[in-house]
Parts: sequence; C-alpha cells; structure tokens
Amino acid sequence: MSTLPSLLHPLLPTTLPTILLTLLLLHLLHLLLYDPHRHLPGPWHARLSPPLWLHHHAYTGDESTQISRLHRRYGPVVRIARNDVSISDGAALAPVYAEKGGFLKAQCYRNFDFEGRATVFSALDVAYRAVRVKAVGSLFGMGRVRAGAGVVEACVERFVARLEGRRRRKKGGTRVDVLGLCRALALDAVSSYLFGRGFGGLEEEEEEEEEGGFSAGGFVDFFVAVGRFFLLPPWLFEVVDGVVGWVVGPDWEAEESVRVVGEFARGLVEGVGEEGRDDDDDDTFQARLLRAGIEKEEVKVQIEDLIFAGTDSTGMNLSMLCWNLARHPHIYRTLRDEVLAADAQDPTGTYHPLTLPYLTATLRETLRTSLANPTRFPRVVPPQGLAFYSPQAQKPFFIPPFTTVGLQPHTLHFNPAVYPEPRKFDPERWLRAPSAEMQRDFFPFGVGARQCIARNLAMMELALAARALARSGVLVGAEAVGEEVEILEWFNSRVRSGRVELVWR
Repeated sequence: MSTLPSLLHPLLPTTLPTILLTLLLLHLLHLLLYDPHRHLPGPWHARLSPPLWLHHHAYTGDESTQISRLHRRYGPVVRIARNDVSISDGAALAPVYAEKGGFLKAQCYRNFDFEGRATVFSALDVAYRAVRVKAVGSLFGMGRVRAGAGVVEACVERFVARLEGRRRRKKGGTRVDVLGLCRALALDAVSSYLFGRGFGGLEEEEEEEEEGGFSAGGFVDFFVAVGRFFLLPPWLFEVVDGVVGWVVGPDWEAEESVRVVGEFARGLVEGVGEEGRDDDDDDTFQARLLRAGIEKEEVKVQIEDLIFAGTDSTGMNLSMLCWNLARHPHIYRTLRDEVLAADAQDPTGTYHPLTLPYLTATLRETLRTSLANPTRFPRVVPPQGLAFYSPQAQKPFFIPPFTTVGLQPHTLHFNPAVYPEPRKFDPERWLRAPSAEMQRDFFPFGVGARQCIARNLAMMELALAARALARSGVLVGAEAVGEEVEILEWFNSRVRSGRVELVWR
C-alpha cells in the first residue's frame, strides 16, 4: 500500500488537467440539457454562467444599447444571461409590472439601499414598503401637488433668473452648463415641497464661479455610479464596492458632498416640532414618517433617497429639455407662442401648464428621448411562470418561474415600429392622434404599483419650468453644443462629459 502514492504521482501532472476539463465539459453539458430557458432565443454566451457579458456592459455603460441590438437580431423576447430575459414588446408591461400588483422586484434592488436600510424605492418587502407609502403617499397625489405648485413655481422663477444671468454674462459664444443648474432647481423644488425647507442649491449656483458646483452634486454622482454594479448579487456588490473603494481610494469631494446632504437630512428630522408647530400639525414628509413610528435614522435615509432620486432624474430631464429647445428653435418658437397666447387669455397665470397641448407634447417627447433611466427595471417571475402572447412576434412565449425579467425604456422608446423616426425630437408626434402602442410604451416613470412615487411632482416641476422658459424668452438665441448628449447607460444615466452645454450668440 505504501507504494500507491509513488505509482500515482507520475500520472497526476497529465491526468489532473484532463479531469478538470472533463468536469467542465460535463458541467456545460448539464447546463445545456437541463436548461429550462433553452427554448428562448438569445446569444450562445447567455446560456453560460456567470453572466460576465451582461455585467461587462452594465459596467462600461452601454448595456441598454447592447440589449436593444439583441432584440433587433433575436426578436421581442431575448435571453441575455443564464437566468435573465429582456422583453421589448410593450404587451408585456401590464403582466410584468401592473396586473395583480406586478411581479416582485429583483434582489439587485438591495444594492440601492442607503446606509444598509431599505428605502421606499429599494424595498423588496411589500408590507414594509406599504407602511411607509401609506404615511406619505398623499403628498404625491396630483391634487396635492397642484395645490402646492406655488412653492415649486418660486423655485422655477429663481432658476430662470439664474439662467438669464448666465445668458447675459456668457453671451458671445462661451459655453454654459445647464445640467448643474437644472439639478439645483430639482433639489430645491423637491426639498421645499416635501420637507418644508429648501436646500438652497440655486443660491449656491449663483455664488459659484464654475457652474455645476453646488454642494449636492458629488452626492448625486456618487450614487449614480452605483448603477454600474446594479445587477450584481447583493453579496458580491458588497465585496466589489469594498474592493473598488480600497483600490481607488477616498473621493474627498464626494465624501464631503455626502456629509453635507446627510447633515441637511438629519437637520430636517431633528427639526420636527421645533418650529412652534405641534407635531400633529406638521405635514412634511419627515413628520409623517415619524408619526407612523419610523425611527429617526431611517427617516434620514428616506430623505436622502428622495434627494437623490428627485435631483438626478428631474435634473437630467430638465437639462435635456433646455438642450432640445435650443437645438430646435422652431419648437421653442411654437412653445413660446402657445404660452404667450395662454397668458394673454389668463393674465393671472394661474392656469395649469399641462392644459397646454404643445407644452405637454414637448414634455412627453423630452421624457421619451432623454433616457434618465434607460435600463431594465428587473422583476422576478412568480412560481406559475409568465405566459404572454407577443403581437410583435405573433406567437406566445413562456418565461420559467424565478427568471429575472424586465423591459427597458431604451428599447421601448426607440422602437421605430411604435415611434417612427425614433431618434427625431418631434413633439408633433403626440398631437397626431398617437397610437395606443405609443401611449402604452411610454415608460419614463415605470408602470404599476412600483412606478416612481414622485412622478406627479416631477411632471409639475417640468411643466412649470417649460412654461417659464417659454414665457421668459431666455433661450432665444441659444444653441445646443454637440450633435448629441452622450450618456453612460447605468440605472440612472450619467452624462459622459458631466455637462449639458448651451451657447448664446
């Protein structure tokens, strides 16, 4: 028996690679033969594990473009990873996101937790989220938002004044970044309306020599960058986040911005009941959560989450509105004519801007093309699976249980079968009897029970800003810089250059 190791030893160098290769081939054969998704079309690499292709494109910021290309090649249902399926047929929106409350969010949403706590956005537990939404939900209803429009309009007036000041100072071809200014407006509007205290971003923008330097900018960019790792399993996200932080080192500017926003949020929580009002009379977002029994540390986190979401997406959409109006002067003239005519009929200016057809169409076209959130909103298929008929493919599909499935605005909004000349910025398309498919596939805020809770507030901000931009004439003579605004296609898109620029001649 003692001679057995010595007899085997010469064989190990040659047999070990063979054994490993055999095990690998057997594993791949098992994946192929016992694959519940093998009937779904898609590239060969989607059958393998792990989903390196998907994570690579998520990190490099072209995930949405690559998935749209797969749909053009393989059709409306595409397997993009071993357990991931993308759908481009809007007929699937209702069963995935709306019917019976929609499918549950995928585990990767936990990567958007703040300070280890689930937010109204990132929560997977329906009951956990319901308690918080019940406490604050009425603040986001359209009737309530319209009643508080004066607070938002005051912020919009300061925004237009800042933009007008830059127009005067920079006239003559100097580039002006409007992204930072639009973010500042979005932050001031959401904080003034929901928290009862403005952040003061527009005042910071006025004081800054360089545009885009307001103190919450680093905070927003920091959490936008989380999107490059959004699809990772939460346990791996924690590992990667730690490794990246160790390798790259601290970003002192971002950390200072996170600290400033955190102090603002903490001050809002601690200030409940300290301004001469009874707690029961305080109708702010933070007071409502505290009355619902939510502990202070979590309320602070929920505030930070709203600051991020309310600043980034609306800031992006508003900056793209400015850019597109400058790029298309005839659209700006038509919008301006409509607003001035409405002002003449109602000199008080109290009419709701969304009653103006061309203004509303311009906003819808902005939301369709700006891609503030371009990627899939992933959900988990329930135990019974997903069976749906695709009008695009003219055949039924079955998605197995527990598959991660989703649709993305990038593909839906640029589908030429639904939106002819999809890359063209054309508000008129919404005035020419838009098809049912156009209405259905319009997907900027999501759909169903988990769609953006602040969508009505965001639309009010955009509508009031569009009216003020038209009324003031501040964009007369403005030109958009560049043929397009290039973005990194993370969950929240990021402008590659960090700037959305205009010039006044």
